[in-house]
Amino acid sequence: MSPAFPIGSYSYSHAIEWAVEEGWIRDRESLVNWLEADLRYGSGRNEAIFFAEAWKSATNDDLGRLRDISELAATLRGTAEFALESLQQGTSCLSILREICPDVFLTRLHEKLDEQKLRPSLAVVLGVCTARNGIPLNFALAAFLHNLVANLVNAGVRLIPLGQTDGQIAVCQLQRAVIKTSEHGGCATLDDLGSAAFMVDVSSMAHETQYTRLFRS
Repeated sequence: MSPAFPIGSYSYSHAIEWAVEEGWIRDRESLVNWLEADLRYGSGRNEAIFFAEAWKSATNDDLGRLRDISELAATLRGTAEFALESLQQGTSCLSILREICPDVFLTRLHEKLDEQKLRPSLAVVLGVCTARNGIPLNFALAAFLHNLVANLVNAGVRLIPLGQTDGQIAVCQLQRAVIKTSEHGGCATLDDLGSAAFMVDVSSMAHETQYTRLFRS
């Protein structure tokens, strides 16, 4: 979950770059509101469900279900950039984990996905990894969502721009949303997937052709 883990998280803004360009995000308050909406009702909510389902499948040694979850997680993306954001990080994360802490289940997952020509999402890889290391779901999922929020706040700090102190205040203000989303994701199922953060998807589509860009999404 560390930002120093080399999977390229720093190069994605999850459409914040376009929202800043349009003036929809302009200060700490608007950044917190944007991220809370996406976390509670958009892609963050879905990522929490994928993480929890992957964690449960790994705990039960259910590779077949994990393959199905991986396929759904790879395809359930509103835009091409969101697919790139999740799948590139997931592929890098799985590759690094297999090198630094070899695990037979991760190897089997890699082989299964490669056989089906599927790329893993970051939520699925980290869900499996935390389960295999015996980390309780409630702790692991909250840490995953906190990391997601912290990375996007850092993007906001660079883009708006905000001071470092304002960035840390924003992270603190989002903790309640992190906890609520974690609690929901831990007991939800794939039937609960869905999004109501339409403007985030619209911003991502517009970002694909934004003239000047610092971020890949």
